[in-house]
Amino acid sequence: MTSSDLRPRPDGAAVRRLLRDGVLTVDGRLVEASNTTLRGTLTLDGVSAHCVYKPIRGERPLWDFPDGTLADREVAAYLVAEALGGELVPPTVLRDGPFGTGSCQWWIDEPDGAAPLVGFVAADAVPPGWFPIAAARDDDGTAYTLAHADDPRLARLAVFDAVVNNADRKGGHVLVGPDDRIYGVDHGVTFHVEEKLRTVLWGWAGRTLPADLVAALAVLADRLDADLGEQVAHHLTLGEVAALRARVDRLRSTGRFPLPPRDGPVFPWPPI
Repeated sequence: MTSSDLRPRPDGAAVRRLLRDGVLTVDGRLVEASNTTLRGTLTLDGVSAHCVYKPIRGERPLWDFPDGTLADREVAAYLVAEALGGELVPPTVLRDGPFGTGSCQWWIDEPDGAAPLVGFVAADAVPPGWFPIAAARDDDGTAYTLAHADDPRLARLAVFDAVVNNADRKGGHVLVGPDDRIYGVDHGVTFHVEEKLRTVLWGWAGRTLPADLVAALAVLADRLDADLGEQVAHHLTLGEVAALRARVDRLRSTGRFPLPPRDGPVFPWPPI
């Protein structure tokens, strides 16, 4: 049995058990990642699946995030995404591995030929139903536009990013799974107490939140006051948990997608 036999559903007990208890072997390294990011294979009771393993010892120090905390933030992001609904983040756990403790996340195989929902397109050829976000030119001076689809799955991901204060929502961190779900990955720089939202998903900025997202935020707020608050407190500081609650409350109060900050960067680099 392979990973294709177990759908990456966040409520799947079998998936979480495999992530948590499976024998983890490393297959190779994803060399484009800034921190040590390894592709691995998990095996348990005759079942095998691929995963992304990010050992804490491979995290590069950041000036604005405490050392050795990125793996915990990956797990906290999954817990919040699960409560928000929509299966936005592949199941993720904190566990031991060949290079020590780190985050372990279900691998998402994008189907061959899957059309991206975020990217640079020719300035005069923005697809219908897409939001133009920023203008750009290549070395030859050709004009391009950074844009993304007006897709309710992306809208939910944009709300999730605002909730977790995601400082690095690149277009390449948005995956389309074989089950036609949208997944956000790479959430190590999240949950800062200062406003650091940097994203390519600004298309809905300032617009009214759809009713389903308003309802999802209400559920998330209730969960934070109950079991979820205790769960994320194992991975974040008390100040970061308080800031998380405040961001949820602010989104519910305004009822709108957040606006880009007036000072400081609004896009990650590189954006894709």
